[in-house]
Amino acid sequence: MNIHEYQAKEIFKEYNIPVSTGSVAFSADEIESTVNKVAGPTWVVKAQIHAGGRGKGGGVKVVFSIEDAIAEAKKMFGMTLITPQTGPEGKLVQRLYIENGSDIKKELYLSCLVDRSTSKIAFIVSKMGGMDIEKVAEETPEEITTVFIEPSHGVTDDNISTIANALGLSNSMVGQLDGLIKNLYKFFEEKDASLLEINPLIITNEDKLICLDAKVDFDDNALYRHPEIEELRDPNEEDKYELEAAKHDLAYIKLDGSIGCMVNGAGLAMASLDIIKLYGGEPANFLDVGGGASKEKVTSAFKIILSDPGVKGILVNIFGGIMRCDIIADGIVAAAKELNITVPLVVRLEGTNVQEGKDILNNSGIDIVSAADLDDAAKKIVELV
Repeated sequence: MNIHEYQAKEIFKEYNIPVSTGSVAFSADEIESTVNKVAGPTWVVKAQIHAGGRGKGGGVKVVFSIEDAIAEAKKMFGMTLITPQTGPEGKLVQRLYIENGSDIKKELYLSCLVDRSTSKIAFIVSKMGGMDIEKVAEETPEEITTVFIEPSHGVTDDNISTIANALGLSNSMVGQLDGLIKNLYKFFEEKDASLLEINPLIITNEDKLICLDAKVDFDDNALYRHPEIEELRDPNEEDKYELEAAKHDLAYIKLDGSIGCMVNGAGLAMASLDIIKLYGGEPANFLDVGGGASKEKVTSAFKIILSDPGVKGILVNIFGGIMRCDIIADGIVAAAKELNITVPLVVRLEGTNVQEGKDILNNSGIDIVSAADLDDAAKKIVELV
């Protein structure tokens, strides 16, 4: 789950992580009063969307008067902001964060994530922060340093020394860095974060470290432990199909293709997407109904798939281990009748009660194309679409 920059900074304050002061506007009517809460003499107007690259898209403006701050905020609020991470459709700006500007001597990069290869929390840093960090990673990867934190020790003096050297900090600033890194690590662990990115982390003219931006993602599977984080969810920033899927405990990710997929098991789902592309098709979604789906859950999955106007055909690929093929078949037939499915539908069933499942489909009176195996299923749905 993602949160907005202003929300991340509010949590940072609880952990004594240095940030600029600012205020948020939730409507156009609040803009003037929000700007007046910020002292100046420099104001930074920031669009609050769940995507990076806001500066390149016109979503961050630096101004030097209250009047200009109000004018820029009014122009920005309600605009569709297109950045390298939003895609061409962009995102509607429905919240603005206005904060005090900072005198910037140097822009640095700092992020923290869970490294799956080592099962450790890792800090990734570079003294070349700012809007072109992706270019740095691509062209000069030697300028980026990764530091792995040993869980049994936490952040050590050696970790701090390595990070300080990578960032090119003077000895007088190591104490600040020590507090910053340890507090970020504490935040990351206690709140079950999965990613945080500070770009830029700045050095001011007074040699102070300040987190000028804050992007934070949390582990969805741990949200039951953090109702205070769950409350920060902004449904306007999330895909409507994925939100609906979450209500039915379905793992769903929307893609850009035309072949809707309903599969049980994440590995089988990924294999299904791969083989569709192998035969020249494009999957419209990743959808894992899980190991014990009911008829109602299968019907809900079909509804979500068909609510995407880009879907021109559906591939159902089920291996009945825990799940029984006849239950899936009942769900497919119920969904097809209730939703009046008119796009091609290819079904591959294998496993527990497979013959009973195939009999249900064959006797349903619905135009369903049966497939012998996954290879056969992929070929058929691509040809039909």
